[in-house]
Amino acid sequence: MGLMLEGKSIIVTGAGRGIGRAIAMMLAESGANVLVNDLGASAQGEGSDSSPASGVVADINSSGGNAVANYNSVSESENAEAIVQTCIDTFGSVDGLVNNAGILRDTIFHKMSEEQFDVVMNVHLKGSFNMSRACAPHFRAQNSGCFVHMTSTSALIGNLAQANYMAAKLGVVGLSKSIALDMSRYNVRSNCISPFAYSRLIGTLPSETDEQQARLKKIKQMTPEKIAPLATALFGDAAADVSGQIFAVRNNEIFLMSQPRPIRSVQTSDGWTPETVSSRVFEAFKGSMYGLDVTADVFTWDPV
Repeated sequence: MGLMLEGKSIIVTGAGRGIGRAIAMMLAESGANVLVNDLGASAQGEGSDSSPASGVVADINSSGGNAVANYNSVSESENAEAIVQTCIDTFGSVDGLVNNAGILRDTIFHKMSEEQFDVVMNVHLKGSFNMSRACAPHFRAQNSGCFVHMTSTSALIGNLAQANYMAAKLGVVGLSKSIALDMSRYNVRSNCISPFAYSRLIGTLPSETDEQQARLKKIKQMTPEKIAPLATALFGDAAADVSGQIFAVRNNEIFLMSQPRPIRSVQTSDGWTPETVSSRVFEAFKGSMYGLDVTADVFTWDPV
């Protein structure tokens, strides 16, 4: 019996460290050819370094896998085209993409600059679009292909001081669903994963008080390697009819996340006025409205 992904060629962006590295390693272990893309920038998106991507490629190849490195930024469309072409030139095809590249520029909203907003959007959302758009013609021509995009519970639920990141990551959810709808006729699938994992993007969490140290200890249980099995399985044949979904992984837990649907309604035969909306609608909906939750308010139990 062959390996699950034998013969498939998959691009993983932001694969030099953390979650991207863990996914790239498991894809290779499952038989895939892997293009390891990583600019090698800091967690804030500054600088570049070829060694993270080269190191992952060396680890994969020394273990009997097949990988090639690429150091381009995904935030420019011409780079995305070059990344995809490198995959095709090296392995003969492109069959899948993991949009994982990301940076953080956390700032409370009323102090956030346009540059802080734009740079995060350019990597997370525009980078995911650029890479997906570069793959799309090849997936359409071969009547197959699979996208896995990384979103975040910061976007799905909420977090403080992350307007740029939340907007980008919720945009990724919309992008994924649009791809799933538009490309289903070509047997192309698109799904999101919201990962809970301790990586350098959250490695600066405070650890001064006993409570903060206890929280950090729990978070450190959730290693990047916990995300890789779901990401890998989504490229397999068993996921052939799985598309347009949002998953979350939290240590040994896997969740299927909800998507917006109507939950309450009111109607009137006379039409609405601002006054009747004020007196009837808000009161009727109040019990079903969402609070200003952050992720920790919803996931209140310890990781399993």
